[in-house]
Amino acid sequence: MGPASATGDDRRRFAARVARIAERPGGGWAVHFDAVARRDRGEDVILLSIGDHEFATPEPIVEAAIAALRAGHHHYTPAAGIPELRRAIAAFYADKAAVPVTSDNIVVVPGAQGGLYALLQCLAESGDEVLVPEPMYVTYPETVAASGARLVPVPLSPERGFALDPAALAARVGGRTRAVLVNTPHNPTGTVASREAMGELVELCRRHGLWLISDEVYAGMVYGGGHVSALAFADRHERIAVVESLSKSCAMTGWRVGWTVTPPDLAHYLEHLTGVVTYGLPPFIQEAAVEAMARLDELEGNIARLYERRAARVCDTLAADPDLLVHRPRAGMFVMLGVARFGLDAERFARRLLDEEGVSLLPGESFGPATRDCVRLSLSADEADLDEACRRILRFTAALRAAGRR
Repeated sequence: MGPASATGDDRRRFAARVARIAERPGGGWAVHFDAVARRDRGEDVILLSIGDHEFATPEPIVEAAIAALRAGHHHYTPAAGIPELRRAIAAFYADKAAVPVTSDNIVVVPGAQGGLYALLQCLAESGDEVLVPEPMYVTYPETVAASGARLVPVPLSPERGFALDPAALAARVGGRTRAVLVNTPHNPTGTVASREAMGELVELCRRHGLWLISDEVYAGMVYGGGHVSALAFADRHERIAVVESLSKSCAMTGWRVGWTVTPPDLAHYLEHLTGVVTYGLPPFIQEAAVEAMARLDELEGNIARLYERRAARVCDTLAADPDLLVHRPRAGMFVMLGVARFGLDAERFARRLLDEEGVSLLPGESFGPATRDCVRLSLSADEADLDEACRRILRFTAALRAAGRR
């Protein structure tokens, strides 16, 4: 189709909600996209700028999808998800969080991102405000903006290890506040909210009549356990919505299967919204997810232990440079590195590291001002590549330090 030729009031225009999300999230992502292009051209690049496992989805899950396809399970499904999967998810939460979750609380969505988008479409609109601790996952600003609401960032303190701070959130509650959106375990910092902090946050939301949206996609990747779901406090406050997926816990990032756990009345609206967006997820993917849920304890434990070893290995190695501030994670698949002492902002540090050493890290500005002096290192590479990346990073920082002394 050729370009539009109309002028004036008839000129081509797009809905404002699309304009609000038209740009790529976070300027720092330019380093990542450049690194991917270089790698695809055959250059020697170690890509540590995105959170995607380097290993495959476990074979039993793949085989479950193949078996479903061969059995002819490739027709429409209920918008909220097939009953077997919703029951499996409900049973998982009833066991883990010890709360009376049933299928009526569950809606299956296309990944945690799809769940966050649907929740905000149902809960927020123009004139509302959503409080979000910052640094924050890169899609949050656009996801909130798509609802018409305004995101209010609430900075977390590096000195406190980027710990969830209910008091800071309470100080930002105003007459337009509609919801609080939190992420625990946290991307990008790997912090895990304590039971005390989650309890205080739930009480804050109860007191002000706010929705608490809790993104718990890394719940199964806490080193040694200790994740506290917002659902553990469901008896204190009815306006709690949790979103999770199998992307990280079962190495299923590309399968796009997640879910929301909400009160039944909200689930009703989520189901109808899903019906006009995806009209249900493919049945063979959902049957693979049922298989994943049956193996979840084992798979989560294996993946959590793997990333705990990788995090310790990387942090211990990079801590050898006294000018590199290493924030040791308690969960997830990332390590934050403070680079302010090298006299470069994070984007310039990441750009030069890629140009000079072929290692791709993500500049912290992608997550907000609180981490503008940091870069995020993904642990999603095998040990040999991580070791080599650490050697290159230390060689690079040593060269920066030497240049600064001349």
